[in-house]
Amino acid sequence: MAKIGKDDFFNGFVPHHNHGSVDYTSMEAGHVHQCLDVTSPPIPTQDGSHIHYTEGYVVYEDGHNHHYKAYSGPAIPVGNGMHVHYYDFYTTEDAGHRHHVKGVDQPAPGNR
Repeated sequence: MAKIGKDDFFNGFVPHHNHGSVDYTSMEAGHVHQCLDVTSPPIPTQDGSHIHYTEGYVVYEDGHNHHYKAYSGPAIPVGNGMHVHYYDFYTTEDAGHRHHVKGVDQPAPGNR
């Protein structure tokens, strides 16, 4: 397979790719955290799609941070040979609260 970069459009499955995202958590206890994320390489699913695993920490704010471990939803084609994934998870509890994080990651090559 020829080398495929982040700006290449590709019909089909790209075996070695990941996604990034920049998002904010829900507001809890009067504050939010920024969540900077890069996923694992793809994990094939039985239906021919794939998901991604991720774990990390939200940016330190308000004197603490939170950890998370999560899987994305399946690939969602967005046209022009690119796809995204939906994510929806909660962080660990710290300082008596936790945060909700949900959204869509950045597009990557491949439409499956």
